[in-house]
Amino acid sequence: MESAAKVILLNGVGSAGKSSIAKALQTITSEPFLHVQMDSFLEMLPDAYQDHPDGVGYETVHENGKTLVVIRVGPVGEKTLRGMRHAIAAMADKGNNLIVDDVVTQSEAAEYAALLAPFEVHMVGVFAPLEVLETRERERGDRLIGLARWQYDRIHRGIEYDLEVDSGNADPMACAERIKQAFRL
Repeated sequence: MESAAKVILLNGVGSAGKSSIAKALQTITSEPFLHVQMDSFLEMLPDAYQDHPDGVGYETVHENGKTLVVIRVGPVGEKTLRGMRHAIAAMADKGNNLIVDDVVTQSEAAEYAALLAPFEVHMVGVFAPLEVLETRERERGDRLIGLARWQYDRIHRGIEYDLEVDSGNADPMACAERIKQAFRL
């Protein structure tokens, strides 16, 4: 009998290093893991729904002298992200081991927990100090400056993790090694 698929759910703000950790983890696991990125699903939206109230919108605001980028997800964006979570469950149902790279709130984490209940799931919180995240945003050049600041106090609130890694004090491979050891991957 085939064992249940394994799902590693990496949750953290933009620029926390989730994708780099996922890629590093893929190179050291004893079994193959597919890397599923939220960004890939958002890129499926038509251009007309990028930065649109019905899709995913981004609003730059200023608070206490700091720039923040507020994300607003409309009905088309919600349907896309809900579909992503169901697609992940369908992939796991076919025996695929997955490393999911996402930015989820408590309610979305609860939906994942319900959808992925039949599988071996490990929630990993990917953390880094705000100043590190903001430096990464600026250095990458493909990020909206202020997104990490807006997400920082919102994303991890109310979520219990099986493991937390600090990508501000450890490189992606060191974080991947901790995940591999903790869950015997």
